[in-house]
Amino acid sequence: MSPSSTLGIVEAPSGGEDILICQFIHMTNSQGSTWFGGDPFSYTVPLLLAQFCLIFFVTSLVWLFLRPCKQGMVSAQLIGGIIMGKSCLGRIRAYSDKIFPASGRQILETSADLGFILYLFIIGVHVDLNLVKKVERYAVVIGVSCFVAPLAIGLGVTFLVTNTMDLDPETVICLPFVASLTAISSFPVITSLLTDLNILNSEIGRMATLASVVSDICNYCISIISGGLVVYLMTRRFEVIMSVICAILFFMVILFILRPMITFVAKRVSEGHQIKESHFVVVVVVVLICSLGSEVLGQPAGLGTFILGVLIPDGGRLFADKMETFSIGLLVPAKFVISGLIVDVSSIHAFSGFAYGIVLFICYTCKFLSVFIVSLYYKLPTRDACALALIMCCKGAIEAALYITLFEDGVIGRQAYSLLLLSSLLVTGIARPLIAHLYDPSSRYLGLCKNSIMLNQPNDELRMLLCIHDADSIPTILSFIDAMHGNRPIALFALSLTELKGRGAAVLEQTTDITSNQAAKALNSLADRIAGHLVVRHFTSISPYASMHDDVCTLAADQIANIAILPFHKEYTMDGTVGLSSPSVRMVNQNVMDKSPCSVAILVDRGQFLVNHKSNQSFHVCLLFLGGMDDCEALALCTGFIHNHNVTITFLWLRPWDHAKYTQQNVEIEMVNQFKAKTIGYHRINYKEELVKDAIDTTTVIGSLKDYDFDLCVVGRSHDAESEMLAGINEWSECPELGVIGDMLANPDFHFSVLVVQQQPAGADIGKYANVQPVASGYISSSRYSDCKDDFDSFHRV
Repeated sequence: MSPSSTLGIVEAPSGGEDILICQFIHMTNSQGSTWFGGDPFSYTVPLLLAQFCLIFFVTSLVWLFLRPCKQGMVSAQLIGGIIMGKSCLGRIRAYSDKIFPASGRQILETSADLGFILYLFIIGVHVDLNLVKKVERYAVVIGVSCFVAPLAIGLGVTFLVTNTMDLDPETVICLPFVASLTAISSFPVITSLLTDLNILNSEIGRMATLASVVSDICNYCISIISGGLVVYLMTRRFEVIMSVICAILFFMVILFILRPMITFVAKRVSEGHQIKESHFVVVVVVVLICSLGSEVLGQPAGLGTFILGVLIPDGGRLFADKMETFSIGLLVPAKFVISGLIVDVSSIHAFSGFAYGIVLFICYTCKFLSVFIVSLYYKLPTRDACALALIMCCKGAIEAALYITLFEDGVIGRQAYSLLLLSSLLVTGIARPLIAHLYDPSSRYLGLCKNSIMLNQPNDELRMLLCIHDADSIPTILSFIDAMHGNRPIALFALSLTELKGRGAAVLEQTTDITSNQAAKALNSLADRIAGHLVVRHFTSISPYASMHDDVCTLAADQIANIAILPFHKEYTMDGTVGLSSPSVRMVNQNVMDKSPCSVAILVDRGQFLVNHKSNQSFHVCLLFLGGMDDCEALALCTGFIHNHNVTITFLWLRPWDHAKYTQQNVEIEMVNQFKAKTIGYHRINYKEELVKDAIDTTTVIGSLKDYDFDLCVVGRSHDAESEMLAGINEWSECPELGVIGDMLANPDFHFSVLVVQQQPAGADIGKYANVQPVASGYISSSRYSDCKDDFDSFHRV
């Protein structure tokens, strides 16, 4: 027994048994007592530090094994707690008395609860109340059915089980709570799962997000009504009224006093600047005041912080992000490990455990079937309906915290708690890899349609998808599009890409209000100036970088784009050197190039050099042609410059010196001949042919481009890897997404912008795919081909 405490069985106030801990004072810091024969683990600070270190290493090790199975960090923490708890290592008396003694658990639980209070504030910040406005009928039906069906049938089964089986009183009391808890589908848990699986901004992800909002609302309404009835039955009417009045007053204090305080502090933080320590401390104190008020009113301490997080504006994410590292990284894992420590498999008895198992199995089955059947009713494919049903069955941090709260309050027993936690781990552990296997958001556009510029007729509408991360590249884009307009109309779909921060729901929608968007206003101004040749539609995507490519590819497929233009992940300074570099943007570009349903072009923007040449209103383009389908696509793109009298084109064809003995691809020769035929008599079109023997000659020719006054160089991404022209230089590349030649041109030695083009392999008939629309994509496609064609026809009629 630890010298710092003694244990004994005493009579609890309720008449049962409890553990009395007698703790000596001044046992906080060991202060070198080890050298005098003392035990550092009998002091609270060394013991707490040892517990945190053990929790970190065990949960990290479990996470290392579970991560390939698509499991979440919360599951790893709960399983780590079970391993360290009574069901496993906790059976070793020397270990449990030394690392997790009864006297040391209290300090650990207090620290974990403090972290969980901050965690609930972070979760509240991620809840977007605007989602309630976006909830459609299908989401209401799915959300209500996935909560009401398992709740009603589970309570019915509970009634039958308790009346047909001879169960102990504790089991009879706990079974209705087990059925009710199984019916919950928490919005933060669902969005966290969708983010982990990179499907938050997918069709199914948006459906699950909206359905979980409805399910949470149903849960809160039922909880408030049932809680009010319990208080009414157990107390006098006056106390019930006072509790309601106090709760309303507390909500008003949060809404009209504490919320404006955080909003005021958030506005004082300049954009792009760090949060001052004093501002952060003020917000933390306000959060703690909310938790204190909630605790005083008899509610869970985290309820007040959660409500505060929900009510504050987007500026609260600045403080939530700063809290996240400390609370979620260190304190919150301790909360879930404690949840696992309490699990005791030996407390599960065969007979009563069978009764719990029946209720849990039926509740989860009803939850799955209710979502699955309703999804099929709304014409969702079978695999997608199954994936959505599995998503709504998953549990996570909110449910685990609710289980332990009810256990600590004596509402449910240890057996019910252990079975609830184990069943949630089992169901979630099975569901997550199945969801990843069943649902791939790229299946909607991957392999169905591979559009390109080469598939278009010369006078057909050119449909371009422009991806915008910031407004820095807009001047070059404007010049590029202005140079493209000639005898063919252009439909431009401008997609503003923003990383999802501070809110838990992804957005993909058509934008009509562009008053605060400088890039959109610039594009509209260009469309007005060359009316009849350009129509612009604006869209907004707010999603995690890991799945942002799904929005790009979905919009490209939905709008039947011929080409998608992406910004390069590196930005260049005024002297031409590399400035900022965004690995996240690079990941988006790579994913789009792998899965895009149309051709893709990456723009390496050096716009400041372009602006210097705008005084004479000329635009000098270099087309670097080495052969291959990507270069042919680049040539098809450059034909759009021919009819613009302000554009000068230099066609530079690099050919092997002995090309005559090789059989050239018919497509290449035909396209080059067509280009020559179209440009006969055009003094603005310069045609050059360079014969090279090896990679040294190729490098020399490309290096000579620095001496020319180009604004833009267009080149294909992929070339023949076995060609002697590239032998040696194709073995290294800093940016493989640009290809060998594009990577060389992106070198700071060159001072012109570069457009690297990749053509996707041809696919299915585009006309058949044009009518495919996602059920819940989050936006309405009003700029489809027929709509844009009508716009162009009306312009031409005018």
